[in-house]
Amino acid sequence: MTYCAAARDIAFILNHLTSFPALYGAGPFGDLSGDLVASILSEAAKLSDTVLAASNRAGDLDPAHLVDGQVKTSRGFAEAYAALAEGGWIALAAPQEYGGMGLPNALGLAVNDMMAGANMALHLKLMLTQGQIEALHHHGSEAQKALYLPKLVSGTWSGTMNLTEPQAGSDLGDLRTRAMPCADGSYEITGQKIFISWGDSDLVENVCHLVLARLPDAPAGTKGISLFLVPKYLPAEQGASGEANRLHVAGLEHKMGLHGSPTCVMVFDAAKGWIVGGAGQGLAAMFAMMNNARLSVGVEGIGVAEAAVQKAAAFAAERVQGQPLIAFPDIRRLLAEARAELFAARALALKAGVALDMARLSESGALARETAGGEPVSPADWMARAAFLTPIVKAYGTETGMRAADAGIQVHGGMGYVEETGAAQFFRDVRVSAIYEGTNGIQALDLVGRKMRDEGQMAGLLLQEVQDLAARARPDHPDLAEPVWEAAEAVAEAVDWLVGQPPEMRAACAHDMLQALALVLGAGAHLEAVLADPARLALAAIHIGRVLPRHAAALAAMRAASGLRALSLSDLGL
Repeated sequence: MTYCAAARDIAFILNHLTSFPALYGAGPFGDLSGDLVASILSEAAKLSDTVLAASNRAGDLDPAHLVDGQVKTSRGFAEAYAALAEGGWIALAAPQEYGGMGLPNALGLAVNDMMAGANMALHLKLMLTQGQIEALHHHGSEAQKALYLPKLVSGTWSGTMNLTEPQAGSDLGDLRTRAMPCADGSYEITGQKIFISWGDSDLVENVCHLVLARLPDAPAGTKGISLFLVPKYLPAEQGASGEANRLHVAGLEHKMGLHGSPTCVMVFDAAKGWIVGGAGQGLAAMFAMMNNARLSVGVEGIGVAEAAVQKAAAFAAERVQGQPLIAFPDIRRLLAEARAELFAARALALKAGVALDMARLSESGALARETAGGEPVSPADWMARAAFLTPIVKAYGTETGMRAADAGIQVHGGMGYVEETGAAQFFRDVRVSAIYEGTNGIQALDLVGRKMRDEGQMAGLLLQEVQDLAARARPDHPDLAEPVWEAAEAVAEAVDWLVGQPPEMRAACAHDMLQALALVLGAGAHLEAVLADPARLALAAIHIGRVLPRHAAALAAMRAASGLRALSLSDLGL
């Protein structure tokens, strides 16, 4: 069975479930058209289905490894990466002044979806470079942008983020890497970082590290963190890679999966670097990269879900156990529920991407009136929508990937548990997506914390939009519309209750609130799909009938969350 990128579903969601058509020919997207979008999706799908997918299995069986301190990548990765760079796929949405195409964020996410499904390990290298481009574009100096961005955009150089240290995982306030100022305006960076994806490779001329470190007089905690750009090779004249910097890869992690992506232990020994943004502004600059990456990580889960479901469905159609596996109701249940969640998660991700694009369009002044009431929508309104959806997309997208990959193994039966079929690789690869770029628990805390500082207004707005969809669908599809309307109402009431709770109670409810919102917003996407195309009815019925009811369990768990606050290990017999 060969991988087939979901270009058709992606195009349907963009054109019928989002405001994406408003971008055609407008403001900064003046050259964008339906034909151009269709061509880009088609070409990205073709590259994903062939070159990228062909190298995916080699990445698992022939892992990246160290030779004389240098990372050597898996078979086929060099050819695949060259095709990505030469085709301009790394920087689809990057600024045109630095060699990018300046295309919409949502289109970049759509391409990432297809490419992650084809080869998640290699896609991760692209995602990190895209994030670094975003961080430098918004926080780098003019000199840094002029020197680094053209190289990153072309794929000649690649980017990483260096946050985690052995003693400081998600608690960045405890990091110890030091930055000593030099007379020439540069800094000497000294310390060790762990879990650095694609910290080195033989695919590019230079690897550019964004490193969080402390200046000598920096205060304790996160306010004392600054960000530094530390290249593997110091740039020479006209942007060429010059002498080696004082940094090296001390080792590679031996991992559960994602073997084609080298996860490095990086040692910086008075390595030369340059500050990005101001002193003490490191997290603000790094979060420009992380927020970009969080949407892309959610999309990684969605892409792998697509690949896993396709492989499982093909096996179920061919494998005979008295009758083809697909004839058994439980096999159909596994595949149907996975496909229903996949569509919902993909819709939420593309809606988030389009919200970022609409903010850019609004900022340009090309967007006059967008809401049903005719009121102008400000860039801040669209950015708030994208920000609210980001932790949901990251957590729900990656968990959808894990559930789909797990279902795929189950459909394969014993053949899924052995490595021969490759079904297990999807689960082993996608499992890390719920951990890196901020664990899904951190995403949930972000949702009920920072993203609900508006007293739940954005949550209420999105839930009201779902109820409006249900009202439109009720005359023709009452059996679908009514449960969606009721679920949205129940979650809206839970939001109203939660925003009045103290921080510790919000934290105890965070996971369940994120799940409930994702399920209801996903059901709304299915209902919207049915209104646009009645042929989508069967999949929507699966989601609304079998997946959406989980929201009630999440709300029930929230009501019991007070018991989590005082829970001790001894209460659990541990």
